[in-house]
Amino acid sequence: MRDNPKYKWLVLSNTTLGVLMVMIDSSIALISLPEIFNGIHLDPLAPGNTSYFLWVLMGYLVVTAVMVVNFGRLGDMFGRSRMYNMGFAIFTFFSIMLSITWMHGSAGALWLIAMRIFQGLGGALLFANSAALLTDVFPANQRGLALGINNVTAIAGSFIGLILGGILAPISWRLIFLVSVPVGIAGTIWAYMVLHDTGIRIKAKIDWFGNFLFAAGLISVLVGITYGIQPYGDHTMGWTNPGVIAAIFGGLATLGVFIWLELRLDEPMINVRLFKIRAFTAGNLASLLASLGRGGMMFILIIWLQGIWLPTHGFSYSQTPLWAGIYLVPLTIGFLVAGPVSGYFSDRYGARPFATGGMIIAAGSFIGLIFLPVDFSYMDFAILLAINGLAMGLFASPNRAGIMNSLPANQRGVGSGMSATFMNSAMVLSIGVFFSLMIFGLRSHLSSALLSGLTKQHVPVALAKQVASLPPVSTLFAAFLGYNPMSKLLGSKLLSTLPVANAHYLIGRSFFPSLISPAFGHGLSEAFTFAAIACLIAAGASWMRGGKYNATDAEEAMEHLHEEHAAHAAADHRVIESVAGADDSVKPEEIKSTFSD
Repeated sequence: MRDNPKYKWLVLSNTTLGVLMVMIDSSIALISLPEIFNGIHLDPLAPGNTSYFLWVLMGYLVVTAVMVVNFGRLGDMFGRSRMYNMGFAIFTFFSIMLSITWMHGSAGALWLIAMRIFQGLGGALLFANSAALLTDVFPANQRGLALGINNVTAIAGSFIGLILGGILAPISWRLIFLVSVPVGIAGTIWAYMVLHDTGIRIKAKIDWFGNFLFAAGLISVLVGITYGIQPYGDHTMGWTNPGVIAAIFGGLATLGVFIWLELRLDEPMINVRLFKIRAFTAGNLASLLASLGRGGMMFILIIWLQGIWLPTHGFSYSQTPLWAGIYLVPLTIGFLVAGPVSGYFSDRYGARPFATGGMIIAAGSFIGLIFLPVDFSYMDFAILLAINGLAMGLFASPNRAGIMNSLPANQRGVGSGMSATFMNSAMVLSIGVFFSLMIFGLRSHLSSALLSGLTKQHVPVALAKQVASLPPVSTLFAAFLGYNPMSKLLGSKLLSTLPVANAHYLIGRSFFPSLISPAFGHGLSEAFTFAAIACLIAAGASWMRGGKYNATDAEEAMEHLHEEHAAHAAADHRVIESVAGADDSVKPEEIKSTFSD
């Protein structure tokens, strides 16, 4: 099978199906969070429940970021197809487990968080080894195209998940996890029957202590970021929380010890020496910065559409998840167009011009979004989304191909895992940064807007001040979930005392979005400014990668030189023996010295 010329296309088909399933499941949960929490009878905005909301949202990303590099290393040691197959099976099993919980309240939330974390282990196995499998079977002049198709399908899956979630979640929240099960079962059987290892395996010992240090350090940093978003005491956010500070700086110190240790081991878990390859280092730095710039973008766009724009334009809150997914389709179309095309041309001309140009265009699209009003014209919004999708497609496929092409054949698994770790860790960091910037933007404008808006609707000043003093993170999460929190904040008893028209307006779909729009606009400007700056720095990092480079070609060239040298040495030896045989008075050492001179 592995000698079959069609085998590489079978690998591409199966790995594309795998990443499609993982990405659909990631975004389908994102858009369906209101129905999930309704299904387990838990109010995610109630005091003490914010942590459940954040961990259902971010737990999957955290475990994927932590484990993907370990699983890439294991793929190099024990076989990439074996690790990939295991990932398919684990992901499918825990998709089933997510759908069968019988618990409610906090117990149900903890069950979902635990199952999402285990599901993330399967996702990490798939992500860590899919790119390495493709790099093994596709020649250098086709890798960009193959990785581009794989990458584009993954991004498309994230938007397909938004639409599927909008359709399935109102029917039953359990369906959003069950929908991937038939695909997972079929993909697991198919992978087991078809996929085989064609790459180079390495014999090595598992670096258990290094694994522990890396996991402890990265988990500590990512957990610190997660809790930094939440209020602390009288502060709107937790960045002054001693526990958050200790987690972040302690995690960074642990990662520093980990790097120091890895540089001194003969068989490290992460081959830090790969960073001596300029194309690998520059590509990963560009990927990290690009993920920082766009990682939180999806959340901001969902808040913008689901919490403000759609309700203002006549959509009920029950309809907003579906239509938010539909209205984000231009972003997917742009990516689908640019991804495979840029991957194909990067095979011929190298990654640098396409990846660098993509980041510059992405920065321009973020600047355009800064100047877009909160109550935008959809055509302007769609054009900017399409440009952003084109830019990200122009960057992602060539950059990934450039990273994988730079790796020696026996380091592709760990190298792919390292690349995915940078990208996934930056996604978590980006969500923290975007939420923080949004909250800072809301903090200075939201309180006065709430106080003024509520008192105009005859809400007593004392209660209006109490609501206006609440942390802005709750307002942001309410917008993200597509809630109007006024009925819960004001209470049915007070609402019954207000004039009917005012009470209906307060809990309707217009009051809350129009109230937070001005403050939200300030947060948007700060978040998109950060994204534009990150993309411009990513463009500079991408340009530093140098021209077209392929580690396999370099290895083959060195091997060819060694073969030529050996051939010349053998020819010289035959001449020496011939001359020495013809004239016994001449010693072979004298002839060899003459040849050397």
